[in-house]
Amino acid sequence: MHEAGSLSGLLFSRFCRVRSFVDNGFVKRTIEMLNALQADGVIHHYAIGGAVAATFYLEPAATLDVDVFVLLSNPTGTLVSLTPIYEYLKARGGIEDREHIVLGDWPVQFLIPANELETEAVAASVPVDVEGVRTWIMLAEHLVAIALATGRAKDYIRVVQFIKEKAVDQMMLLGILKKYGLLPKWQQFQDKYLEGAL
Repeated sequence: MHEAGSLSGLLFSRFCRVRSFVDNGFVKRTIEMLNALQADGVIHHYAIGGAVAATFYLEPAATLDVDVFVLLSNPTGTLVSLTPIYEYLKARGGIEDREHIVLGDWPVQFLIPANELETEAVAASVPVDVEGVRTWIMLAEHLVAIALATGRAKDYIRVVQFIKEKAVDQMMLLGILKKYGLLPKWQQFQDKYLEGAL
């Protein structure tokens, strides 16, 4: 994970311009609960991903829930459970609703990274300030790579937005795509949606 002081000039200038979750109704209390999970050792680290994280880089879009990717403190074996997270939050007022738990009026879905790309995205997440409370979001380049790998229609739409709004560092993105074997998929995406232009 990055500390604010270690960000390069490029990243620093980017995050001076990020949009606030407050504009999209993201509640301070929700972030405080996420931070409490980490501070109390229930999880090792977390990062907000998906559409909510994308609002830091793109124009705000309607989204119903928050995707929070977590690295567990003490993972054991191949089977991992989110039960300790849910029990911790329910004891503090969270309300379980199917695959979500509602915190501060926002449904939050906790996700264990499914692969090395998602694990790296959590570990490389960057801190941003919301009403004096620090939270962590995935880098734009990781968001694009994950969306490309997932490959749903809404993911492709988001990738197009990132590229057209010049919200990614091209060299960093290509490095991530190469590392995780996504360059062929990227080329197909460019040919179909970007007319071959990065």
